[in-house]
Order: sequence, then structure tokens, then C-alpha cells
Amino acid sequence: MGLFQKIKDGLKKTRDSIVGQIDSMLKSFTKIDEELFEELEELLVMGDVGLPTAQRICEELRKRVKQEGIKDPNAIHGLMHDIITQMLKGGEELHISTKPSIILVIGVNGVGKTTTIGKIAARLTQEGKKVILGAADTFRAAAIDQLEIWAQRSGADIVKQNEGSDPAAVVYDAISAAKARNADVVICDTAGRLHNKKNLMDELAKIGRIIDRELPNADKEVLLVLDATTGQNAVNQAREFKNAAGITGIVLTKLDGTARGGVVLAIKEDLNVPVKFIGVGEQVDDLQPFDAEDFANALFAPEKE
Repeated sequence: MGLFQKIKDGLKKTRDSIVGQIDSMLKSFTKIDEELFEELEELLVMGDVGLPTAQRICEELRKRVKQEGIKDPNAIHGLMHDIITQMLKGGEELHISTKPSIILVIGVNGVGKTTTIGKIAARLTQEGKKVILGAADTFRAAAIDQLEIWAQRSGADIVKQNEGSDPAAVVYDAISAAKARNADVVICDTAGRLHNKKNLMDELAKIGRIIDRELPNADKEVLLVLDATTGQNAVNQAREFKNAAGITGIVLTKLDGTARGGVVLAIKEDLNVPVKFIGVGEQVDDLQPFDAEDFANALFAPEKE
């Protein structure tokens, strides 16, 4: 199965829910008027796009319809594809050109954080990079064990300490190992306690200081893993983490299991944080680098008869 087909299949529930309803709504109109835009905005909000983003999409549509003198409601479908592609573009590539670079992965428990780390590690090792995993989620023994399994599967090295160890010390050890072993990328897991807990944010700040001190000129990505099935809750989590941890990108998991894929737009547009990867299935290669054009095409692609 090709990459695009994976993404298209993974977005089926979202496409059927949001785009399917929009197309049905457009067929009920014979002209483009304010009532059409109001209904469209409502459908977008219901599809977890979020009110501010829904309003911006409709505003841009009004402008384009006026500029281009469009009369046919069915033309809205193609305009939305273009507008959404433009909205989502920018910043989706991973910045890891220094040797070593570091990726810090954060997120609450249950979103697929450790699995995401394993899948990113597998992708990078396949590209010929030497990867070291830092098991800095020392709060749960299971997280360390899980990461060890992923290290074996992906061909990455792992640096770990005992459960309850200082996470910042694990990150320090992982960076030291990367320097000694001439590794390309260090990927660090972090504790997944709730995003509003001050101790977790203090812990992330301490880890950040270690990284800045030990790798002052390295490329650094701080990726927040979110579960797409939680819809607007994912946006609220991203807002909390952005304020506290300076995230550089989002990994959105479990998109194949939800009709709430519109949340991608809310995250990018409301929070100005790019989506770097999307998870559209259980397999290792079902974690795909995010591509705005592919995402919009998969949403708006017509179904084969």
C-alpha cells in the first residue's frame, strides 16, 4: 500500500464525517449566500476544527468567492481544499541536522508516547542514522521496559537508570553516550503525568537546562504527542504544554480511529504549532511525516465508485 493510500485510509472516518456532511450540505444550496457560510462554519466546529479556525476558513472562502465571482456552491469543495492546504503548510519537517541532535518527547500517559518514540527511532535508523533512546520516564517501570523493547526492534541504543531515578540525569547520560558513540540523534522519553502538574513542568525545565548546557548548539525538537480521539481536549493539552515547555511540533496519534481529524487544523491555526507526524495505524510505518498537501488531498479526495 502506498503512503498516500495509508493516509487516505487513516482519515476515512474524518473524511466521512466532516467532508461528507459538508458536501451533503452544499448540495442542498442553489446559491452561495450567508446562510451557506453559517451552516458550513457550524459543521466545521462540530468536526473539531474549533471556532476561531472555522471562522477563518469561512472568512477566506467569502473573500475568494467574491474575488473570483464564484456562484456554484459545489465549487466550495475545491476552494476549501486549497485554503486548508495553505493553512497547514509550514514547519512540518524535523530539524535534526546537527550531530547529535536531540528530540524530547512529551505528553500525558495513554497517548502513545513510547510507541511514537519507537516508531520515530525505527524511521531514523532506516535512514542510516545512529539513534540513542533516553528512558527519562523514570516514574513508571513499564515505560522503561517498553522503550527497551522498541530499542531492540528499531536497532537503536538505549540509556536507562532504575525506576525513580532523576530524569534529568538520564538525559545527561544519554547525551554523554551520544557524544562518546558519535550518534546522530538522541530521543528522550519523559514522564507522562498530567499537564497541569507543576512538578512535571519543573522536571521538563530542568531537562531543558541540561540539554542547553551539554548541547548548546544542537538542533532540538520538543514534540508533544496527542491522541486525536480526544478532539478539543488535545488542543487544550497542547496549549498547556506550549505555555510550559516551548513545544516545536505535534505528533497526532490514533487518527485512524476517530472522526476528529479536524483537530489538526485547530492545533496549527489556533496555537501556531506545526504537526510533524500523524499516526494512521498500528504498524511501524503507520506513523507518517505530516504533509499538508497529502492531508488535504486525503480529506477531499473523491471516493472511487
